[in-house]
Amino acid sequence: MTLYKNQYRSKSIRLPNRNYAANGYYFVTICTHQKISYFGNIVNHQMQLSSVGKIAQKFWLEIPQHSKYIYLDEYIIMPNHIHGIIVIDNPDNPCRDVPWNVSTPNDDDLSQIMSKLSPKSGSLSTIIRSYKSSVTRWCKQNNYNNFAWQPRFYEHIIRNDGSLDNIRQYIVNNPLKWSEDKNNPNILSLKPKENK
Repeated sequence: MTLYKNQYRSKSIRLPNRNYAANGYYFVTICTHQKISYFGNIVNHQMQLSSVGKIAQKFWLEIPQHSKYIYLDEYIIMPNHIHGIIVIDNPDNPCRDVPWNVSTPNDDDLSQIMSKLSPKSGSLSTIIRSYKSSVTRWCKQNNYNNFAWQPRFYEHIIRNDGSLDNIRQYIVNNPLKWSEDKNNPNILSLKPKENK
C-alpha cells in the first residue's frame, strides 16, 4: 500500500507501461461487493439469472453500442461475478499493443502525472467503469439499493491464440466448476474443519 494525500491506497495491478486503450483481447473479471450473489444461482450446472443478473447481462451485451471499436467475445454472468473477453480493435489506433511511458524525465507536477494516468476514452478502465455505473444506476432506480461492486476489476491481456482458446473454455466451463470456484461464498462452509 502507498500513501497519497495522507490516505493509504492499494497499488494498482495494472501494468505500469501498458496502454489499456491499445488494440487487443482483454480477459476481465468483475466481482460484486463481498462476493454477494446478486446475479442469480447455479442450478444443475446452469446459471439461473435473477432480475439484477438479467440487467447485468443486458448491459454487458450493450457495451459495443456505447464504445466504438469494442467487441465482445465469450462471457458468463455468474452468481457474484462476471468473466468476459473484451476486444479493442480500432483501425485508427496508433497504439496497436505498444507500451507507453507514463512520465517524462522532467515530470514533477503531480497533476500532470495523474492526468496521464487517468483512464482514456475507449480504454478498458473506461469501458468497465461505464458498465459498472450503468448496472449500479439501474439497481438504485429499481430499489435494489444494497447492490454494490467490488472496487476495481481483474484483467489479463491475452497474447496468443492458445491462451484465448483456454480462457474461452474456462469461461464456458465456469458454471460446471462453481462448486470449486474461489468466488463461491459457500466454498468455505463446505471445507472440513481442522481438528486442533
